Amino acid sequence: MLGSFLYATVLNHEHFEDAVSYHLAGKLDFGALRGMQLRDIIDSALKHDPQISDAIKTDIVAVRDRDAAVDCCLVPLLYMKGIHALATYRVSNWLWREGRHLLAVHLQNLMSEGFAVDIHPAATIGKGILMDHATSIVIGETAVVDDNVSMLHEVTLGGTGKETGDRHPKVRRGVLLGAGAKVLGNVEIGEGAKIGAGSVVLTDVPPHCTFAGVPAVLVGKPESAEPSLGMNHGINI
Repeated sequence: MLGSFLYATVLNHEHFEDAVSYHLAGKLDFGALRGMQLRDIIDSALKHDPQISDAIKTDIVAVRDRDAAVDCCLVPLLYMKGIHALATYRVSNWLWREGRHLLAVHLQNLMSEGFAVDIHPAATIGKGILMDHATSIVIGETAVVDDNVSMLHEVTLGGTGKETGDRHPKVRRGVLLGAGAKVLGNVEIGEGAKIGAGSVVLTDVPPHCTFAGVPAVLVGKPESAEPSLGMNHGINI
């Protein structure tokens, strides 16, 4: 049975992009849009924007390199919903940029229902992103996440109320966001910073600093320039 699954999902396809569209469409095939319709949408996004495929590949490698439970690229592609949610976001973001907002939000809804991850299609997310476990991650409309960021389950990059406009966090390269961290408002998490698990961040965080607590305050400095790569959640005073 597993051999048949691997053949249908991976080995039966000539290109990586074909395997991604087949598998992702199957994962999202539970709403008004059925599998073949979803696959056509995903194929179109991958065809018209090659950067989507490059980002998905880089995300998969990030999981392999940073997740202690993973030692190959096949497991993230097939089984890890952080990768599936990011891939869905990347397709919905392309649709958003093409002006197809309702369809983009429809994919956001499928992502939320299927993977318990809610990423607005207008958010800006780089590549090399690790969403470890991924459950209950929320990223708002005007949020920005640069390359090589790692975050664990229940992270929120949200607003502080009903304000409009640019109202969500900006997370710079190499940042590590611990499980349950809440970053609220149009604040900046500087390059190479680390946010402790369960923290509530309401102010800017300088580069290469560790913040923790409710509300979060400076508690130390990361042990490396890009803590997202090492995944060390300890606090160095």
